Amino acid sequence: MTDATRIRSVLADAYDLSPSIEKAESTRDIHARMARVVPFADWAFHAPYVIEIERLKREKNAVVLAHNYMTPEIYHGIGDIVGDSLQLAIAATEVEADVIVQCGVHFMAETSKILNPAKTVLIPDYDAGCSLASSITAEGVAEMRRRYPGAPVVSYVNTTAEVKAASDVCCTSANAVKIVEAMEGDTVIMTPDQYLARNVAAQTSKRIVWWEGSCIVHELYTASDLRAYRAQDPEMKIIAHPECTPEVVAEADFTGSTGGIIDWVSRERPAKAMLVTECSMASNIADALPDVDFARPCNMCPYMKMITLEKVLYALHTGEGEVTVDPAVSAGARRAVERMIEISRRPAKAA
Repeated sequence: MTDATRIRSVLADAYDLSPSIEKAESTRDIHARMARVVPFADWAFHAPYVIEIERLKREKNAVVLAHNYMTPEIYHGIGDIVGDSLQLAIAATEVEADVIVQCGVHFMAETSKILNPAKTVLIPDYDAGCSLASSITAEGVAEMRRRYPGAPVVSYVNTTAEVKAASDVCCTSANAVKIVEAMEGDTVIMTPDQYLARNVAAQTSKRIVWWEGSCIVHELYTASDLRAYRAQDPEMKIIAHPECTPEVVAEADFTGSTGGIIDWVSRERPAKAMLVTECSMASNIADALPDVDFARPCNMCPYMKMITLEKVLYALHTGEGEVTVDPAVSAGARRAVERMIEISRRPAKAA
């Protein structure tokens, strides 16, 4: 019996999850958050899962943290707190629930556990990994320290607990420049995303050296592709994620984290916008910004898409998928993440 078959068998014994127009009608207020991108006929398939997940959340005092790359039925349907990696890391320190369900990839669930050692953290699919997280190890960090003695190590939050523990501080795409600027010395080691590091290097006087990792989603975009889109529609505003190559970033009208992208589009309200990032981003903000026409040159993260409503319901129903972190590793990783949050909250320096 495959895992998918087993999950469906267990859920079928406990719940009626057949498509239901009646259940869809009873949750029209939830569907309204995503009506522009999820047809009501499709919502009839999702609504039975959403209803049961919401019931179990109340019963088990659980909260769902949903990353911006989740599909709309998760992001809008069951997400209690949504955001980018930094926003979810901060939120993980503030939730009062007994159970955290991390709708994102494994390093995010690890981060929540690191910050909440006494809470139960569930990830709906333990195999939801990350190309960046798998590209660097604690031994790799040690190698960089040997190559650049005395230089502080800033590791992207998209890393394992072991890598975080081996680093001086973490960063996200939203705060990377601020974190780097806060480091002592002229040279800073950044791991594992070479493109984020190169884009940060263009914004700081620090000497940045980096590990040769990259994101399988963002590295696929090319500057020539963006120039072709712009040639077809000169009014199109191009918004890129800093995990893209510097050449792609140079073609963009704005570059920022997933949270920063949402803030920029919400503030500027361009008539047309192309989001150079993961597929679900445009879908998740489309209903909030009906006046913006989103072009979607789509690169999908296969790991993020491993998280489904069915797997969320199964995790809440059974308690399977609990994330654990070795306490000895957790202490060092917590220090790196908490230092990131503390630096992020410092007032910006005057220009």
